[in-house]
Amino acid sequence: MRPERVLRAVLVVTMMLGTQIKMRGQTTDTAPPQENGAQQKHQPETPEEIQLREMREEMQSLQKQLDELKQQLHAKSGEATSAQQTAASARQAAADAQAQAAAAASAAQQAKQAAEGASAKVTAVSGSIDRLQSTQAGVSQNVVLTDQQLRRETESPDALHYKGVSITPGGFAAFEGVWRQHSENSGINSAFNAIPLPSANQGHVSELNFSARQSRLSMLVTGDAGSYQLTGYYEMDWLGTGVTSNNNETNSYVLRQRQIWGQSALPSGFTVTGGQMWSLVTEDRKGTDVRTEITPETIDAQYLVGFSWTRQPGFRVQQRWGNYQTGAFTIAGSAEQAQITNFTASGDIPTQFFFGGIGNAGGLYNVAQAVGAGNTAGNSAITTYANNLAPDVIVKAAFDKPWIHAEFGGIGRFMRNEFFPATPGTTVDTYTYGTKLESNTAAAGGVFGAIRVYPTRNLEIGIQGMGGTGLGRYGASQLADATLKPDERLEPIRNYRGMFSLVEHPTKKLEVFAYYGGEYDQRTVYPVRFGNTTELIGYGPDTLNDTGCYNLPSSIPTAGTGGSILASNCASPTRYIQEPMAGFIYRMYDNPSKGRLQYWVTYSYLQRNLWSGIGSSTTPTGPRATDPMIDVSMRYYIP
Repeated sequence: MRPERVLRAVLVVTMMLGTQIKMRGQTTDTAPPQENGAQQKHQPETPEEIQLREMREEMQSLQKQLDELKQQLHAKSGEATSAQQTAASARQAAADAQAQAAAAASAAQQAKQAAEGASAKVTAVSGSIDRLQSTQAGVSQNVVLTDQQLRRETESPDALHYKGVSITPGGFAAFEGVWRQHSENSGINSAFNAIPLPSANQGHVSELNFSARQSRLSMLVTGDAGSYQLTGYYEMDWLGTGVTSNNNETNSYVLRQRQIWGQSALPSGFTVTGGQMWSLVTEDRKGTDVRTEITPETIDAQYLVGFSWTRQPGFRVQQRWGNYQTGAFTIAGSAEQAQITNFTASGDIPTQFFFGGIGNAGGLYNVAQAVGAGNTAGNSAITTYANNLAPDVIVKAAFDKPWIHAEFGGIGRFMRNEFFPATPGTTVDTYTYGTKLESNTAAAGGVFGAIRVYPTRNLEIGIQGMGGTGLGRYGASQLADATLKPDERLEPIRNYRGMFSLVEHPTKKLEVFAYYGGEYDQRTVYPVRFGNTTELIGYGPDTLNDTGCYNLPSSIPTAGTGGSILASNCASPTRYIQEPMAGFIYRMYDNPSKGRLQYWVTYSYLQRNLWSGIGSSTTPTGPRATDPMIDVSMRYYIP
């Protein structure tokens, strides 16, 4: 129990005892007084007095306890005050401690935040240092790469830079050879339409010729004009000769120009090209783009029978939609150099006509004539340069996907000749001619197309064809374009050709291939009535003399110097020429910075069939000449 409560209880009891004692004292005072002290002293105590005395003693004891309790209370009060002071001091100390703790906590929080900030700064600084080191390493690497690139561009640049254009040289140096079982007296390019028959002297001897004249130089020049790209291309070799340059198929003026053209191209796919280039009839690998033409893998500079091509001056426009990676569609049109080649008219033909003439040396055309096999006397008007009325007009559309290229087009030609009207006489091979010069224009042309597919990564299969009238000029065999009607008007000859190709790349260095091509000129003849006799004139009359096609040679035209290519008494012209060809290319070394070295071998078997004439009844398909050939090549392509 707490001291104040005990003290309060003691005070209550004391007051009660005091009250009781006072009451008893009053009762005692009413009794008679004692007579003397002795009596009082020896007077015995009554029970009340005993009780009162005991109560006094008890009161005294209680008083004593009360005093002790007061002292204890006082002491407790001092202790309480001290405790209160201590508690107050403790509370103050606790408050101070709490304040110090709060201050310490705040300081700790600030220290923590400062530490975190410092850590973040350290991390940031560390990251900056790492990035700086990485950047420094990247800069060092870029410096090394830039130095290597500058050194590579300086020592072995992909292109030369002159003013604002880039110049990329190209070409190759070639050693090549051809062996033919029957001599054509020809270099590395073959005259497919002049294979000798057995009655020709050269039909009994072989030939082996080496050449480096197909070596080539090229230069590609490109310039960025902002909204469009400018390109110029030069390509030349040494296969021309000064006295035989012509406009027939590859306008080969020496130094022989293969291609010389300029081009402007817009990002929208619209392109304009002008100069000498591959004809639009030539199969392309991408759309109708120049420099993507696909030629047979043959060493022969005349390529392959059945291949449609020319290289001649022209002007071309094209528009492409899409891209070659996902799909593209291209249309193009061109106006190209016209020419009538290998005009052939046999039989008793009139002679008062012309469609061209020999070249004018002052105009830098060669003074030369090209007389084809099977032509007879009276064809002296056969010349190199035609008097063209209009260019050959060609249109083509192409579709491309990564696994296929397909193209289809058409060509229009215009052949004009001048003549004095002829009237057959009463005797064979006699005509009377009018005195007024007349002109005639014959329309010619046809269609062409090609499809090339890539069924696997290393295999490509292609087929191309062309058909129409007056198209012999666009074939590798150079069959005749036109013949003559009895009224002396030119008549285009119907012509067909086609070529199949199969190319396989079994390894990175090896390429093997096989081709088959054929070209056909249709028999085109007209009857002429001389009195009571009817004769045939035109291309391939069956009345021509073929009795000597298989006879052995009977003489040498120029004694001691050489034999004859043309067979005697074998007048029919070519009906069909075919050529299967196979071979391989081995690229021994191929490095973009050092060039390519390759070896090349092909084998061909040429067969030329003539239209049948008199004396060839045992060969209904006409006399035939064959010429197996082997071509070899070693080329180094400059990088």
